[in-house]
Order: sequence, then C-alpha cells, then structure tokens
Amino acid sequence: MRKRKFGLVLSSVLAAGAILGACGTKDEEPKKENENASSGETSNEDAFSIAMVTDVGGIDDKSFNQSAWEGVKAYGKEHGLTEGNGGFAYLQSKDHADYDPNLNALLRRDFNLIFGVGYMMADAIEAIALDNPEAKFALIDHEVKADNVVSVKFKEQEGAFLAGVAAAKMSKSGIIGFVGGGDIPVINRFEAGFVEGAKAVNPDIKIQRKYTGFFDKADLGKITANSMYSSGADVIFHAAGQTGNGVFSEAKERKKKDPNANVWVIGVDADQYEEGKVDDTTNVTLTSMLKGVNTAVIEISNKAKNGKFPGGETLTYGLAEDGVKLADSRGAIPEDVQAVIDEYKEKIVSGEIVVPEKVGK
Repeated sequence: MRKRKFGLVLSSVLAAGAILGACGTKDEEPKKENENASSGETSNEDAFSIAMVTDVGGIDDKSFNQSAWEGVKAYGKEHGLTEGNGGFAYLQSKDHADYDPNLNALLRRDFNLIFGVGYMMADAIEAIALDNPEAKFALIDHEVKADNVVSVKFKEQEGAFLAGVAAAKMSKSGIIGFVGGGDIPVINRFEAGFVEGAKAVNPDIKIQRKYTGFFDKADLGKITANSMYSSGADVIFHAAGQTGNGVFSEAKERKKKDPNANVWVIGVDADQYEEGKVDDTTNVTLTSMLKGVNTAVIEISNKAKNGKFPGGETLTYGLAEDGVKLADSRGAIPEDVQAVIDEYKEKIVSGEIVVPEKVGK
C-alpha cells in the first residue's frame, strides 16, 4: 500500500516538472517579427548593426537588391557580425504595401542603421524617419529631406552612356533595344545615357525602347525581348531587375537555335555574366553596367559606425567616383571597341561630356 502511494506521488512530481519544463521552453523560443526576416543572434553586443528592406525584386534578383544585400553582408563580415538581431539582416518586400511594416519591424529590432532600397520607398522612409528622429536611415536611388536620412544616388546615365557606345559599336543590324522596368526617374537616366552613347558613335542607329511597368515579371521581359529581336535588334540593354531575366532567357533560346546569331544582352547593376551562359563555351552577355550599390552600403555603414553618419546629405556616385562602370566583357568586346569606350569614359570624367538624365534633355 505504501509503495503504491509513493509511486503516485512520484508520478505527480514528474508530471508537474514536465509541464513546467514545457512552459519554460515555449517562452524561451525566439519570435520572428516577419516570416521573411533573417534570423540568428550576433555574439558582439556592442556591434553597430545594419539592416535593409528590399524592393519587390528581392535579394536574389541578380541585380539591384542583390547588390545591396552583398554590401550588407560584406560589412557584417568585415566587423565579425552574424546574421540576425544585433548584427545584420534584411526583410523582403513582396509588394509596395510591405515597405512601411518592414521598416517599422527593423526599427523595433533596434538596428542602428536601416537601408531602404529603391526609389519607390521614398515616401515610407520619409514618414518613418520624421516620426523617429533618433533613428538612422539610408535611402538608395532617391532623395529625402530629413536630418536622419542619407540619400544615395547614382549617375546611371554615365554608365549607361558607355553601354550605349558598346551596343552601337557591336550591332551588325544597326538596331538595338532598351527594356526598362518602371517609368521612373532612375530608369529614365539609364535610358537617356544609353540613347546618348549609342548616337554618339552612330547617329543613324535605331533604338527600340519599351517600359514593361514591372521589375519582377520575367515573362514580360521575355515577351518584350522576343519582339525586339524579331524586328531586327541584336543588342538589348535592360534596366528592369528580375524582369530583365526574361531578356536573357529569350537571348539564350535564340542562341541555342542558331549558334551563329548575333544576339547580345547588356546586364545591369551587377555583373550578369552568369545569367547569359548558354553552355560552357557560349555566353550572350556582352557586358553589364555595374552600379556600386554594395560599395555605397559599406561606405555609409562604416561612416555611421565611426560617428560620421552623413544624415541630411545626398551622396552621388558616378564614373569619377567609380560608382558606375562597365563589367569585364571577358573578350566579348574587341580591343578596338574597348578603346572607343575608354575614350568616352575619360571625356565624361573630365566633364567634356555631360550626359543628360532624360531623353532629349
């Protein structure tokens, strides 16, 4: 009888312990602010932490957002940080409606500096910056007037001018194309530079231009490229984020069908050589117009960390600042054409040529 009673008491104690243990485990589980949030904790409690909110293209767009995320990661590596609160992180925007909640989520997680990537995020950055004057923000590709926001702009028109020179010199048909995402100032600068550069070396060049209206619709990029190639264009420059991936798809399909076809794509923001790979010996990427978003992210983050945050300023990166340039063509562009490109680059850097920000301006 005593044995049975002792057994019941012991069982009750164990059960109570299990219940308490389960409750403790549940309370200790980390809670995510957002299902897209990168997780983990840094071991450096005194670190200067940074984070970014992507535009709709996401961190794997092979372009603008990816370049920014590479800069964030590089800063983290430089300072021994890990991904997550107290280190570095990102939140991905699937739609424009995600901008505000994503920015606020990172603010609640106490990051020291928050980047908003893209022109479309200007209103959201401005509103949250004014409501939180003690916080630090950086806006890439547009300008916001606030003492706690540094605005980052690029002279895309200068790099695109060189892309236009390359396209016009490499075209055999005398017809080239430009595919833009949204019809907004930053993409207008790409278009203007491309047109000016092409006409500088061939006043008679024909340039087909199309804005798809989206940065995340590869199918629209493919359809647009199909139309341009079918009507004679042999070099297409895209400034359309993930939509531009469709341009590469169309070019590669055509090159597979006809290995002798003169079909080229000029990539944007990051080196998109891998995107143009048809097989081990064939690639349709002529070059890419690089935009140093990653470099700007690292530079601004280090300034802020060292107590020199350029709040209220607008930083502009062009050819002279090595903020834009053409990627290594890996032999696709012959030396004589490269010499012409280099000549125009020097004229722009010296101020002899001032590239307009809008077509016809």
